[in-house]
Amino acid sequence: MNDLEILLKMGLAPWIYKSTALIGGASRVGGNQFRHNMATMAILINYHYTDPVLLKASVIHDAMEETTFVSSAEIRELDEDGPAVLELIHEVIWNKEIHGYKHLENILKTGTQNAKILLCADRISNLTDLPDGIFSEEEMHDYLDETAMLIFPMANEVNDNMLIELQDLLHRRRALIRRLHYATVYTPSNN
Repeated sequence: MNDLEILLKMGLAPWIYKSTALIGGASRVGGNQFRHNMATMAILINYHYTDPVLLKASVIHDAMEETTFVSSAEIRELDEDGPAVLELIHEVIWNKEIHGYKHLENILKTGTQNAKILLCADRISNLTDLPDGIFSEEEMHDYLDETAMLIFPMANEVNDNMLIELQDLLHRRRALIRRLHYATVYTPSNN
């Protein structure tokens, strides 16, 4: 079966519909949370990932974390992949009791391959949407450092091309920060 045939048989529509609970919600990095989930799925398809559990999790991965409109029971019962999708989502969503860096470090050390793939696609989407003005310069540097230290090794394990894209995005974002810093420090009123 080719990718198109696999996608046609996958039954993504109920998952996309459930993800519409995110419409209008802002993501942590700016942008729209629903579109971020769709972009994460598109990134996976672009890299020829057709595992139904992975794609369904990508579509809904932030709905449980960002809203109260989607429950574990709803995900579990959505279709035959529901329990496995729910397990993957629980593996990747932030645990409020564990600092984000430590959470990613745990996934890097002991996470499943699908968790690492999903986090790489998620980070590609986040870096693509990372605008200026949402975070301080320090927060942006921290986010990029976290990407280099934890997400790069995940990508290195699961997909060399994702690693290349992540590295490219990181370098572009660092260049953006330098330009913004220069523009802020060297405005005509400061000279």
